[in-house]
Amino acid sequence: QVQLVESGGGSVQAGGSLRLSCAASGDTNSIEYMGWFRQAPGKEREGVAAIDIGDGKTYYDGSVKGRFTISRDNAKNTVYLEMDSLDPEDTAIYYCAATPRWVDSSLDQYDYNHWGQGTQVTVSS
Repeated sequence: QVQLVESGGGSVQAGGSLRLSCAASGDTNSIEYMGWFRQAPGKEREGVAAIDIGDGKTYYDGSVKGRFTISRDNAKNTVYLEMDSLDPEDTAIYYCAATPRWVDSSLDQYDYNHWGQGTQVTVSS
């Protein structure tokens, strides 16, 4: 069993920055990949970024590439999402996810089986 807890969400003006954290506990040695997903009201959950826990390779959705950075601190069992140049379109609940499977560059939510509770990010004009 893996437990994930997100933190760092909040409200920010357009153009500002936020840093989200996802702390993993439980059977963390089983985790191969972790990712960040987001869901806005009335929309489907979409992948934002993913990271290979083993080698640190990262993957991004085109809508956030160049603005968001995913990273991990394996000693702390924590993954981060640094979000810069935020836009109101980034407003959503952001979820951390993990999987024991080798999923390569997957931003498909169905490849992930462990999920955090979500943290709200609101970007105002």
